[in-house]
Amino acid sequence: MHPGAPDLRLQTEGIFAILGVTRALAAPFDLHTLLERITAVAQQVVQVERVSVWLLDTAQQAPYIEVAGDLQAVRVPVGVGLVGACAQGRAPILVPDCHADPRFNPEIDRRSGFHSACSLSVPLIDDQSALIGVLQLINKRDGGFDTGDQQLAEALAAQCAVALTRVRLTHSLVASELLRQEVEIAGAVQRSTLPASMPQLPGYAMHGVFLPASTTGGDTFDLAIVEQGLLVVLADATGHGIGPALSVVQMHAMLRMAFRLGAGLEQAFRHVNDRLAETLPDGRFVTAFIGLLDASQHRLRFLSGGQGPILHFRAAEAACTAHRATSFPIGAMAIQTLKPTVELALSPGDWIVLLSDGIYEFEDVDGAQFGRARVEALVRSHQADGPEALAARLLAAVRVHARGAAQDDDITIVLIKRLAAG
Repeated sequence: MHPGAPDLRLQTEGIFAILGVTRALAAPFDLHTLLERITAVAQQVVQVERVSVWLLDTAQQAPYIEVAGDLQAVRVPVGVGLVGACAQGRAPILVPDCHADPRFNPEIDRRSGFHSACSLSVPLIDDQSALIGVLQLINKRDGGFDTGDQQLAEALAAQCAVALTRVRLTHSLVASELLRQEVEIAGAVQRSTLPASMPQLPGYAMHGVFLPASTTGGDTFDLAIVEQGLLVVLADATGHGIGPALSVVQMHAMLRMAFRLGAGLEQAFRHVNDRLAETLPDGRFVTAFIGLLDASQHRLRFLSGGQGPILHFRAAEAACTAHRATSFPIGAMAIQTLKPTVELALSPGDWIVLLSDGIYEFEDVDGAQFGRARVEALVRSHQADGPEALAARLLAAVRVHARGAAQDDDITIVLIKRLAAG
């Protein structure tokens, strides 16, 4: 962990509280009710006197109050007051003394009779990088705000933005037939969690593909640079349709939040597993590979809950090593003892190949599966390709194998290649 990062021992309560908010996103909700939950969590975790949620009126370019207790129908132009300044700058604003800051607008205090001493304002930005509002925390109970408070507030703001995005998607489809509406919403929410572009990591190339068998799917993947390294995820929830789609969205959001708050691989894996074990219906679980790549040391550490095989193609020997899952599927039950992480050393030209069952178990018209041997042979023959090209070859080979058979399972591919020197 980098210097200045929060002490996880002091952040445990915050992690659990924010993961609780994340779990709420997996169920239908009313916007105002969920925002009130988020403000209550903020008051509890950050220990402040007041939390307000401001939403941006895009037509008038003015944030307006949505949740703030005794305040009603307050609207400020972008650039005016601390909320307006936060909206204009799209960056957090931490103010130790509100009345000493020239950006502070005392009119709201005069209207409500409340005294603002210190404040922390955080922008609400959706997955398309659009500003949708501001989360503001006022008056830390035990003194001023610090960087740890700002990290927690930013984590809460991220959840608030996810909630708002989902509600807006719901409203946009409200006139549609109910089942189709629910499927479209679940699919949109699920797709919004996928990487918008591949991370740029010196010495490495990577690519991910998600092809659901229907509008929604039970698979997901992630490739993202976090403080702990390159986060690599491939997950597959049991079943198809809305339920599994929301299960992987729930897992994905909880996992991202745990790493954002500084958790290590083992702690994040355990937390997400145990929370899903509490909330998923009986018989539901998620198979998931979760790894962290240290590009400076060229080492991949991973834990896998029921997801396998994990293929490591070693260029020097032109051979694949298949690794099994390290534990049972995520969410099946609480973890009593966590097995050690598996660590792989990546040499120049090596590949990590992560594929969901939709590739290995794709059946042709006679019921024969594509199988692991075909995957390994294709990687060996085309190891000089880049990840995007190899993914295309895999999909083409599956289509040839199928001989017209329809896809009946989600297909997800994650490929990582350590580039050769020079």
